[in-house]
Amino acid sequence: MQMVLFLAASVLVICVITVFERVRHPGPTDWWRNLQAWALQMGIGMVVMRVWPDWHGGSLIDVRTMPFWLALPIFILVRDFLEFFYHYAQHRIPALWAMHSLHHSDPEMTALTTNRHFWGDQLIKGLTIWSATSMITTSTFPLMATYAWMSLYNYFIHANLKVDFGRWSWVLNCPAYHRRHHSRLPEHYDTNFAALFPIWDVLFRTYRRPDGWPPCGLDEGAPQSLGDLFAWPLRWSPAREPDTAPTAQRPSEA
Repeated sequence: MQMVLFLAASVLVICVITVFERVRHPGPTDWWRNLQAWALQMGIGMVVMRVWPDWHGGSLIDVRTMPFWLALPIFILVRDFLEFFYHYAQHRIPALWAMHSLHHSDPEMTALTTNRHFWGDQLIKGLTIWSATSMITTSTFPLMATYAWMSLYNYFIHANLKVDFGRWSWVLNCPAYHRRHHSRLPEHYDTNFAALFPIWDVLFRTYRRPDGWPPCGLDEGAPQSLGDLFAWPLRWSPAREPDTAPTAQRPSEA
């Protein structure tokens, strides 16, 4: 029931934001490919998570003995930092970029871009940051549920809405802040990796204040079929010519 409610809330948030997007910035989007990527990711994810082993070892911080008002910020900060760390790694490690580049391939970022991820990404995150979170801090159902509902904010930060927090952009992510991360412009490469809290970008010197509304997408183009979505990383195979191989400084990794 919780999963159904969350899915329904996700659809509602997407619909509301999309209406505002269409009013403010009408134009073509890759909405159908985004929906296909979401369906593929959810379908495979539901199957995998049923058999995926949970971490049963100890944790450095046991929040189960803490009041909820204290446990929640600890859990969120740990999770958000690991999301930042993994996202940074996706732009540095070729195998991870091969998968993550699907997210950056959307030629016009919208709320639906939020779910434009390669299906295998969930498997890698399950082995890495999700397990790491359990090793650092325990979790409870209320903590996981609260974090899941907070994650709906991701639809807003991907929205094609010119919202900029200006000099307060280091406090909380917003569309202009994240748009800079998806930018095709060279001066915007390798910046603004944060999921929720840009303080991680500030600490690791990848923070840049939003400046305008740059174009998005990859030089290499976008997927043209469901098959492309399923086998997306193969296009980044090492067999490619050296002068077209992706590097951390190429526009495709902005």
